[in-house]
Amino acid sequence: MRLQLTSALIALAFSAPALAGPVTDAMIRDDARTGGDVLSWGLGTQGQRYSPLKQVTTANVQRLVPAWAFSFGGEKQRGQESQPVIHDGRMFVTASYSRLFALDAKTGAKLWKYEHRLPDGVMPCCDVINRGAALYDKLVIFSTLDAQLVALDQATGDVVWKEKIDDYAAGYSNTAAPIIANGLVLTGVSGGEFGVVGRVEARDAKTGALVWSRPTVEGHMGHTYDADGTAKDNGITGTTNASWPGDLWKTGGAATWLGGTYDASTGLAYFGTGNPAPWNSHLRKGDNLYSCSTVAIDVKTGKIVWHYQNTPNDGWDFDGVNEFVTFDMDGKRVGGKADRNGFFYVNDAKTGALLNAFPFVRKITWASSIDLKTGKPNFVAANRPGDPTAGDGKKGQSVVAAPSFLGGKNQMPMAYSPDTKLFYVPANEWAMEIWNEPIAYKKGAAYLGAGFTIKTVADDHIGALRAVDPKSGKIVWEVKNGAPLWGGVLTTAGNLVFWGTPEGFLKAADAKTGQVVWQFQTGSGVVAPPVTWQQDGEQYISVVSGWGGAVPLWGGEVAKKVNYLEQGGMVWVFKLPKAS
Repeated sequence: MRLQLTSALIALAFSAPALAGPVTDAMIRDDARTGGDVLSWGLGTQGQRYSPLKQVTTANVQRLVPAWAFSFGGEKQRGQESQPVIHDGRMFVTASYSRLFALDAKTGAKLWKYEHRLPDGVMPCCDVINRGAALYDKLVIFSTLDAQLVALDQATGDVVWKEKIDDYAAGYSNTAAPIIANGLVLTGVSGGEFGVVGRVEARDAKTGALVWSRPTVEGHMGHTYDADGTAKDNGITGTTNASWPGDLWKTGGAATWLGGTYDASTGLAYFGTGNPAPWNSHLRKGDNLYSCSTVAIDVKTGKIVWHYQNTPNDGWDFDGVNEFVTFDMDGKRVGGKADRNGFFYVNDAKTGALLNAFPFVRKITWASSIDLKTGKPNFVAANRPGDPTAGDGKKGQSVVAAPSFLGGKNQMPMAYSPDTKLFYVPANEWAMEIWNEPIAYKKGAAYLGAGFTIKTVADDHIGALRAVDPKSGKIVWEVKNGAPLWGGVLTTAGNLVFWGTPEGFLKAADAKTGQVVWQFQTGSGVVAPPVTWQQDGEQYISVVSGWGGAVPLWGGEVAKKVNYLEQGGMVWVFKLPKAS
């Protein structure tokens, strides 16, 4: 038996694709323009999720068939939100419960698996998911539910370095895919519902050594670090108590839980920040910087160059973590963001100046519009949940607000096509009844101060994939979906848009018209973004399938509507069949 096992391992080693060379900064900068690999979350650090590949087109996509499929196995299914990365014929894909698999990208054969040992007491807010890894040099790097960052050898899966991000017992976790910028691995933190303090960190990608950290709650000190780990003050973020009352800034939330994007042309990393803590906005009068914002950070220094706050004094849990995707418009480098609050924003990528803002969902009740001159929302005062102290002290007046706190768009990343000049946004139409309650901070305990119930607002759909013109603000086309959309989007030079649905389908549509031209049933709900690459002259499309995430955990009436959906854990890969 031992001889047979050894022989099998030797055979696997000989069949594994050879690693041709390390992943370099130049390769990462070119990731969006090359089709032979996928090195970054977002198919390029700018996050456009656009591929120049066009072997698969609207004319032949209906011939797309499975090339292989791989099961994550075991009983650890739950939500699968991972985007694979591919290099030198190897796919690296994370799975629920902080696992990472290396697979032969052409055949699906498992090369190795790393299973992080999680302690008891981890406190992920919204399922035990992981959104993917980053590649650099000979390493594959990913974060874990107990707030660690792990770098593995691409060839063997051996741990090269491992660093603690923060204390999981205080509510910190990490689920986002890291990004690489000039040899630095950039990460955020999760845990806003537990009163953590959001921040962005930069580490030496080869060693894990901390280079700088930048808090995203006003009043906290940033640091740079010497080679020996000695911390130096790098300036206070904002001004203490300028937009936070009393001591609430000390447990202020603003978690950077979705990770960020990076644009080499500006030298800036863009991170969205989550909700302020607690949810009860009457306790923290003021704008509560830098929560519910986009912050642009100089990757060399860790300083915030500009910020734009999408939802000041958030009272609805409208996390502003949604990705800031840079692109060119009217000769300017700009960025687009489809915010959880239901508005789509276009900001100057260098200065943060607001250029456009418009709804991308049909129903918004918390604000009537965004003032393009001031950049501020025009609040609808009657649609802010009431102050408990104004009544019996136990429960404030409830309101029905739209969108729900699960957002017009949540974690599922959108895509941008430079061909059509459209964004493809996975949107959701839903509302919530929400009310405020008294709350006090306790380390490691939920820190909400609110109650809620998610409600539907339309009879025929919740989700809708929408093609949005960032210049005119128009919705050019849409494809409605019965269940909420919770997976990301891919667009290609083949005039195609790919996305998945909780009902289990991976779909493709004509990028110009929205006509659905292909679909495949994966067997479980898709809550992950698809990718594509070319290998040995063939274009492959891949998506991870496995229902879960926040909707079945937090979705109220909506969760009941989709409780028939089954969990799973599979990687699917498709290609065109070879001509016979």
